[in-house]
Amino acid sequence: MATSEDPIAPDGPEPNGPERNREYRIAELAEEAGITVRTLRFYRERKLIPPPRREGRIAWYNDHHLARLRTIAALLERGHTLGGIAELLAAFDGGARDVAELLGVRPAPIPVPAWSEETPVRLTPEALADYFRGEATPENLAASLDLGYLAVDGDQLVHVSRRLLDVSRDLVDRGLPLAAVLEAARDLRRHVDAIAEVFATLLRTTVLAEPPSRIGETLEELRPMAKGVVDAELSMAMDRRIRAELAAWAGDPDRRRPTEP
Repeated sequence: MATSEDPIAPDGPEPNGPERNREYRIAELAEEAGITVRTLRFYRERKLIPPPRREGRIAWYNDHHLARLRTIAALLERGHTLGGIAELLAAFDGGARDVAELLGVRPAPIPVPAWSEETPVRLTPEALADYFRGEATPENLAASLDLGYLAVDGDQLVHVSRRLLDVSRDLVDRGLPLAAVLEAARDLRRHVDAIAEVFATLLRTTVLAEPPSRIGETLEELRPMAKGVVDAELSMAMDRRIRAELAAWAGDPDRRRPTEP
């Protein structure tokens, strides 16, 4: 039976139109998200989703609420608690400063230029789904959140890097599952973190010995040098790896035999 707070019976025309996202009554949203109405109300009471839009006695939810519910479901499947999810979502909603506080990051005592030159991309959940053609599953969304590739901002998602987003899409277009791309990204992250530690050690013994007024300028000078070193080393490593793979392929007739249709 519908309550006065969340009537389910039709009451007037649907408020959907070209000027707004699709909107749902509470029962419709719960069905779309694959949860019960009771669970949806519980999430709202815990402030895991924002309040609905009110129109008289009717509560209207929209695609942002649906995207948030799917994010919650994916995070629960990965073992996160509701308390942890609430804290994480509140940090996303609060902006970068709150996220930094949540992660225990403090502002740098000396202003320095950002080393990364990546351009963030804002996407609706529908645009993200179009980008990956059915691969934008709750599991892949949760993995992207876990890696820090995606963040939730209002009714949109923010991808941290235009380049990584486009490369991921290109790999999926070539037939690689997005889950495999994200798993490779997680593995790669460990290796690039180790590379970053090598450069951080050099910075500790050089840049931080300079006067504070020079640190930002020196980092700007070192950035293209570090990128050049990594690019050259990766290129040579790929040459060695490809030669080894081709030599193994040439010496193994079974690997050269065409696959039967």
